Amino acid sequence: MDFYTVILRQSAGYWVALCLENGIVSQGETQDSTIEKLKEAIESFQDVYESKSDVYCAPVPIKELHEFLTVESKEPVSQVYEFRAVYA
Repeated sequence: MDFYTVILRQSAGYWVALCLENGIVSQGETQDSTIEKLKEAIESFQDVYESKSDVYCAPVPIKELHEFLTVESKEPVSQVYEFRAVYA
C-alpha cells in the first residue's frame, strides 16, 4: 500500500479528486465515493504499470495543477480545496 497526495474540489455539483503523484483523476457525488473510485483507479493503474514496460507515470506538472484548480474560470477564484493523504 502506497501513500498518495490528493486534491479534492467541487465542480458542476460533483467532487473531483486529482492524485498529484500520477495524474489520475476520479469523480463522485460525495468526497468519500470520489476517494474510493480514485483508490480503485490507482490500484488498477499500478497493476498495469508493474506488468507493462511502456506505461508512463509522472507527477502532475504545475501547469496542469493550475488548470485543475481553475478549470471553471480563467482567473483564480476563492474556493475550498481539500488535501488528503490516501493509501491505495
